[in-house]
Amino acid sequence: MSTLEPERGTGTGTLVEPTPQVSHGDGDHERFAHYVQKDKIMASALDGTPVVALCGKVWVPGRDPKKYPVCPMCKEIYDSMGAGGDGKGGDGKK
Repeated sequence: MSTLEPERGTGTGTLVEPTPQVSHGDGDHERFAHYVQKDKIMASALDGTPVVALCGKVWVPGRDPKKYPVCPMCKEIYDSMGAGGDGKGGDGKK
């Protein structure tokens, strides 16, 4: 019996949430530089832990972000945050 289909004769069943698909391809998120906290980038460089961008992308950084345009969603979120950030007024690219 599948856990996605109810048992015959009953009106209920168990639904199993699908596991999120992790993309290893060269999708749109791969074509942008994303905004991430500087301390998270440093930690990732030291121990290889994934980082989370403002737009929600999760990955282990390994490319030079200066070679890519800034993610539009990250930029929009960063701009809406105002002048709080790290207080240095930098471009925030990671």
